[in-house]
Amino acid sequence: MNPLEEIAFLADVPLKIEVELDRKSMSLGEILQLSEGSVIRMTRSAGENIDILIGGTLAGSGEIVIIEETVGVRLTDFNIES
Repeated sequence: MNPLEEIAFLADVPLKIEVELDRKSMSLGEILQLSEGSVIRMTRSAGENIDILIGGTLAGSGEIVIIEETVGVRLTDFNIES
């Protein structure tokens, strides 16, 4: 039995995946002016590397991609230690 077959019973366990694109400090006044449809400009852009965390543990890295009008993450390195 290979390692994937040994843990197959865990396949449906939900895990929290975190991908942090950027952080920004804003004043309370700026936050109060936000409404649906507001755009917050960030310093990161497509092609930049980001960390991917699963359950708070670094599990890989990726790069920011934009496909049509959607922002996503392309996995460039993904390692789950067994």
